[in-house]
Amino acid sequence: MRAYYTPEQIRNAEAPLLNSLPNGVLMRRAAYGLATVVAAELAARTGGVAGRRVTILVGTGDNGGDGLWAGAYLRRRGVSVSALLLDPARAHAEGLEALRSSGGRVVTQCGPADVVIDAIVGISGRGPLRPDAAAVVAQITAPIVSVDVPSGVDAETGAAPGPAVTADVTVTFGARKPVHVLAVPRCGRVELVDIGLTLPAPVMASFEPADVGNVWPIPTASDDKYSQGVVGILAGSATFPGAALLCVGAAVAATSGMVRYVGSAGAEVVSHHPEVVAAPDLDVAGRVQAWVVGPGFGTDEPSAETVRRVLESDLPVVVDADALTILAGNAQWVTGRTAPTLLTPHAGEFARLTGSDPGPDRVGAVRDLAARWGVTVLLKGRATIIADADGTTFVSDAGGSAASTAGSGDVLSGILGALLASGMSPSTAAACGAKVHALAAARAAHGSGGEFAAPVSASPLCASISDAIRTVRSLTDGSR
Repeated sequence: MRAYYTPEQIRNAEAPLLNSLPNGVLMRRAAYGLATVVAAELAARTGGVAGRRVTILVGTGDNGGDGLWAGAYLRRRGVSVSALLLDPARAHAEGLEALRSSGGRVVTQCGPADVVIDAIVGISGRGPLRPDAAAVVAQITAPIVSVDVPSGVDAETGAAPGPAVTADVTVTFGARKPVHVLAVPRCGRVELVDIGLTLPAPVMASFEPADVGNVWPIPTASDDKYSQGVVGILAGSATFPGAALLCVGAAVAATSGMVRYVGSAGAEVVSHHPEVVAAPDLDVAGRVQAWVVGPGFGTDEPSAETVRRVLESDLPVVVDADALTILAGNAQWVTGRTAPTLLTPHAGEFARLTGSDPGPDRVGAVRDLAARWGVTVLLKGRATIIADADGTTFVSDAGGSAASTAGSGDVLSGILGALLASGMSPSTAAACGAKVHALAAARAAHGSGGEFAAPVSASPLCASISDAIRTVRSLTDGSR
């Protein structure tokens, strides 16, 4: 898995090295890594390094020092380096001396450059860029390489409350920070430079595609349709029958066990998915190992009664869409459950559940809800946040917005229900399901592998689930 650490964790991990190494060694180690990435970027974009132009936007403190020392190393490779000091009196003295000694120049305005290094604010920074820095950044047209974090973007939450840098590349030291997955569009490509830190347990993690492939339920020689997991789908209505088709179709594609459908769209479901067993109501539904309830389900009194009955069971339940709206006024139905419960709100549904939107600290908001209600919460978004009641947190970056389409959430719920029925824990199911869902959307958008994507609806997304599963499994060691 890919791990993420808070600024406080990084500072604590740096402290022993700062105490044991000669003064400035750790900074120069980081700066050398930064210079190496910038040189590679110059070569990739311009075809060379020597004779190219780099401008460093230098703030105060160690972040500015990293940029200045990197400039000194770039000068040794023949790069023309200029430094714009945003607060000259507080610039890092040793770094500034190193830059000047190497032949770098201090300038008063940001002229033409092949690459600009953003060394304005580091991981301790808070709030937007100050007006003078924002005015400089607004004029930049060259590619930007940010030092540790794009300036103006919060390192822990990924929030950008005002003017901020949008980087093409972000070079981070020691370990990735939450911003690098929570604000991918701001960070661009993230390059990690190892500076020798000994790290604690991360604050959050994300599943890599191979991680997903390693745990995705695949039938073994001893499996039958029941042992692989039977999922029950309570979805769709006369108004929204399509929600049932999408949710059921995703569950069918996600695992090879058995899917039972309960609701008013049974005829439509079976006509599209003849392998599904349909029933009109819970009383004759048959046994399942997990439930999905809510997509297109309605919020009337009969729907609410069905939600209550499902949540009174001792089975894992995925609660989505209309069932979340029902649950907003009936939190007691889940707070006392001992069986796994996975809530899958988008931001609006989250606000209905809690009385306020997630705000800039989406991770903190999700953790708080999960802890107070004793459930697992998956908050949908470009960066999907997943938190267990014990604080365990995963995040999944979709890599794009192909899944931002009506019915996409119904597809995700079907995937999640199938994974829960297989016996997977709710947080692992959520992390794996979100990754495959995003990959399926991307595959559908790009068709047969073309360079350009096209808008897609939920139906082709659903049809691409099997291909997405094959892709993540192809990245494993082949032992399963």
